[in-house]
Amino acid sequence: MTSVRPKLKPETPKAITAWRTASGQNVWMTADGGWSEDPADLGAFTGDAAETALADAKTQEREITDPYFMEVTEDGKIAGRETLRESIRANGPTIPYGVII
Repeated sequence: MTSVRPKLKPETPKAITAWRTASGQNVWMTADGGWSEDPADLGAFTGDAAETALADAKTQEREITDPYFMEVTEDGKIAGRETLRESIRANGPTIPYGVII
């Protein structure tokens, strides 16, 4: 499963995000290559290290699904043109759970 996403320049800091295959929970790759459900733990990658990390993530698709780059600042804060989408993924739904519309 893949989606078309904007191409980021090699020098642009990026994180890798995906969904945990078993639960559908959003996850972010940590600096050491693990996965966390807390976006505060995400690793920021650039250049060849980013490409290597994404290639590694794609080998883990039994554990995670559809890994992709998202733009972040050097200190790991969500940034770039997908800021709203990624902020919603990181912070949860825009409507409190249990609210019926």
